Amino acid sequence: MCFMDALDTEIQAAAKKRARAEKAFNDADAELRDLLVKGRAEGKGPSHMAKLTGFTREWVARIAPAPKS
Repeated sequence: MCFMDALDTEIQAAAKKRARAEKAFNDADAELRDLLVKGRAEGKGPSHMAKLTGFTREWVARIAPAPKS
């Protein structure tokens, strides 16, 4: 039988905390990407949305390219 010491417990807790943070990041990232695509579909430009997000215009344009005509 394996007994966990205090450091094992801290490591396990930190790993769980990291997994929760990663999920929260991925959820927020997916939401932002969806909204950027929606913004482009509604005619908002990548420069405008870059100002709103703090990301570069190029990054926004790559995530949300101009909608197909």
